[in-house]
Amino acid sequence: MVAMDASPPPATDDPSDDEVGRRFAAGDEQALAWAYERWAARLHGMAVRAVGPGPEAEDVVQQTFVSAWTGRHRYRPDTGPLPAWLTGICRHRIADAWARRERDRRATTAAGAAGAPPSDEPLDRAVTDRVLVLGALEQLGQPQRGIIELAFFADLTHGEIADRTGLPLGTVKSHIRRTLERLRTRLEVPGDPLRA
Repeated sequence: MVAMDASPPPATDDPSDDEVGRRFAAGDEQALAWAYERWAARLHGMAVRAVGPGPEAEDVVQQTFVSAWTGRHRYRPDTGPLPAWLTGICRHRIADAWARRERDRRATTAAGAAGAPPSDEPLDRAVTDRVLVLGALEQLGQPQRGIIELAFFADLTHGEIADRTGLPLGTVKSHIRRTLERLRTRLEVPGDPLRA
């Protein structure tokens, strides 16, 4: 008599790339995890080649997946594979990183052209405020920081930000309002009459 194996059947293989794409478009969070496992390294390689290794490249990859997930309603599996669509989004996030670098370079050049004050003079209040604001922005998480940067550094309207990020317009407005309130709270100095 042959003994029957009572162990469960082996697990099926992961779904095909096409199936991951269909499930991603349908909003299946497991498909997002599979997409990240399969294609994050490739996108990170693109980002490293474009902006160099380090946190900026990692941010590009994170922003790519956040944008893809929040804008998944625009992905159509029948028009192309998910990795190609993710690559396109990654290229946009890389372009955003380069635009940020260019803005920072221009700001640094402008600050240098204005000349540094002698060491015995107090720093200009506008420069001090800018440093404080940039420090507070560094502490923000995504997508709030990206939305604020798009609104105030890229001069995009709320509607343009919603289109770029794939977030609903109301969500963009809420993020901006709450983030500005949080920044105001962080930047307020008790007893400073100039900030009243």
